[in-house]
Amino acid sequence: MKHFITIKDIARELNISVSTVSRALRDTYDVNVETREKVLEMAAKLNYKPNFNATGLAKGSSHNIAVILPFITNYYFSTVITGIQEIAYQSGYTIVLYVTNDSPERELDIIKNLPITSLDGLLVSIASNSDASGHFEEVINNGIPVVFFDRVANHIETSKVMQDDYNGAFEGVEHLISNGYKKIAHIAGPASLTFTQNRLKGYQDALSKHNLPISEDWIIHSGFSQEDGKSDVEQLLKCKNRPDAIFAANDRKAIGAMLTLKSKGIKIGKEIGVLGFTNDPSSEIISPSLTTIAEPALEIGKKSCELLLKHISKKHFHPEEVIFPGKLIIRESTSKV
Repeated sequence: MKHFITIKDIARELNISVSTVSRALRDTYDVNVETREKVLEMAAKLNYKPNFNATGLAKGSSHNIAVILPFITNYYFSTVITGIQEIAYQSGYTIVLYVTNDSPERELDIIKNLPITSLDGLLVSIASNSDASGHFEEVINNGIPVVFFDRVANHIETSKVMQDDYNGAFEGVEHLISNGYKKIAHIAGPASLTFTQNRLKGYQDALSKHNLPISEDWIIHSGFSQEDGKSDVEQLLKCKNRPDAIFAANDRKAIGAMLTLKSKGIKIGKEIGVLGFTNDPSSEIISPSLTTIAEPALEIGKKSCELLLKHISKKHFHPEEVIFPGKLIIRESTSKV
């Protein structure tokens, strides 16, 4: 991918510290004239393009924030965007939206072609199977703050905002157990995503706590669509030892699972319980209504934007990791009665 020239490159060429380069570019009092001239000469030679907000070399900033996310058509991400917009507009910032369609290749292409000099920061929810490392680190090294939300890059030191996936899954599975379900399957998201791993761990730990079996045949990783939920359940129903409950990674998968069960004459709740995760509006409309873990999408959007604005305005703002609790919403799909 295209390599953005950063102050690290200038420092390496001149064999001086990054902080000295930064101070020289900002023309601070503690850098002598000769060093500053060398830095400016090398910056011009390397075609260094500073991020004006990060370096303070301009009187103002672009007041543009890029939001990069996998989808825009589902309830969760549209609600997150609503929260982001509310905070951004209150602070005089404009949102520039990029949608990856959950493609790592498209995510990389978007980053490669970002108009970096006209952006003050990025809010990002990574694509499934994205390495989410080198390309975002390069943006950060170029002086542009990045805050991750929901789907985060663990190995990058910046602020992150998430829901409590582990405890949400744990509480939901314990609810299934308390309602008499003993053989609980999990139709999960892509294995590479952190929140997929956290929800899987919550599911496993809840079963272990109650000495219930954890069968590899009952754990299926796939995408997040309704069709994925349908195909996952088709696979589960072929198991010799059929589960009596299904915990889905999100409500769309759960609804897909319910549609398949209904098409086969299997009574949802009485024969096989179904638990979702999100609290999509459709979870209340479908019959039977879907028990789910509500995600605080609006709050996640607001907090993500608030943290990004702090990173933009404060050069030495220490990264924060914020985790919002979910809430169990009990409905008909997990009732044996």
